[in-house]
Amino acid sequence: MKILFIEWASFGNEDMKDAFRAEGHETVCFPFSNKDGRRNGEIESELTNALHKKTPDVVFSFNYFPVISNVCKKEDIPYISWIYDSPYVMLYSYTVINPCNVIYIFDKELYLEFHNAGITTVHYLPMAANTERLDSMTADMSPADPQAACKEKSVPAVSPCIYDISFIGSLYTEKHNFFERMTTLSDYTKGYLDAMMSAQMKVQGYNFIQESLAPVMDDLYKALPMDPNPDGVESKEYLYAQYVINRKITGLERTELLSAITKEHTIDLFTHDIAFSMPGLRNHGTVDYYTQMPVVFKQSRINLNISLRSIKSGIPLRAFDIMGSGGFLLSNFQADFLDDFVPGEDFVYYESKEDLLQKIDYYLTHEKERQDIADNGHHKTAAGHTYRHRVREMLSAL
Repeated sequence: MKILFIEWASFGNEDMKDAFRAEGHETVCFPFSNKDGRRNGEIESELTNALHKKTPDVVFSFNYFPVISNVCKKEDIPYISWIYDSPYVMLYSYTVINPCNVIYIFDKELYLEFHNAGITTVHYLPMAANTERLDSMTADMSPADPQAACKEKSVPAVSPCIYDISFIGSLYTEKHNFFERMTTLSDYTKGYLDAMMSAQMKVQGYNFIQESLAPVMDDLYKALPMDPNPDGVESKEYLYAQYVINRKITGLERTELLSAITKEHTIDLFTHDIAFSMPGLRNHGTVDYYTQMPVVFKQSRINLNISLRSIKSGIPLRAFDIMGSGGFLLSNFQADFLDDFVPGEDFVYYESKEDLLQKIDYYLTHEKERQDIADNGHHKTAAGHTYRHRVREMLSAL
């Protein structure tokens, strides 16, 4: 089968192309900017010409783009998209119901919302890992910052150093975030949001932000105007809940948990905000997704996953990256884990800040049990959750 691969700066590009080729399919790349995702006459013309010239059997992209769907509908060719971002507002475009679409999302609870609404083009498919590539990377490869990793351990930088606890991800503390732009909110709205966010931070497994915003929507809109897209069915409540409030909650939660951990342990942080600091935390800045991040996972006794609050039940890509690398995963609870992985056997989840701290203490002092869990998670990922497995599932459904 010939695949026209819509290539933009997404995670997983090379892993997915490798999987297509390993499964015996031909890939032809179409360069694309995700900023042109809704409508762009030049892109439509170029893609149409590419379809006529390359004559692929199917078009594939990470994330979903209405402009791609509209061309595929016109040309009567299947369009497979696999969404790994959450939230993802283009999933609410009217074009989602185009009959050419086969859209996969990694969050089962979100999938069920579409299913229950009668949308038949949206399907559930967890994320994956390229364990073959990850297995070729060893823990003695150069980490992002070997000197900093070893400084407090008094071991040579050339040794395969081990981080006790690491976290890779955004803290949503950057000055450009939407929440901090709302400088004109009334005292009532500020108090309402503070109370709502504080309550949500105490609840795992259910997010009530979107359904709770009605009393302050007018004030939110005045402080930061956000309108639904002309081709979309998303509500204003969706936009403010998922792109403003839940990101703020995630930032608060991640900062609070890191602060609690550093009272007893050193934690190694890899994030965009290089200015972020607190006692007991070593901020290494960003790491490259392909060449450095898996090495950090391999070199860490405990890898934290603190999911973005807009993810309802799904397993984030980062969790598969950790397990696929052979790292020990300690995550917040996400219901979809229970479909494919066994808590305490393949990974470990925490239910509260206190539970997280207790489990960190436990697994830092139970090395064999920790390593056995990491090995089990890796073996299960390799056995059923690689990109090659996902390619088979996608193409067999056509």
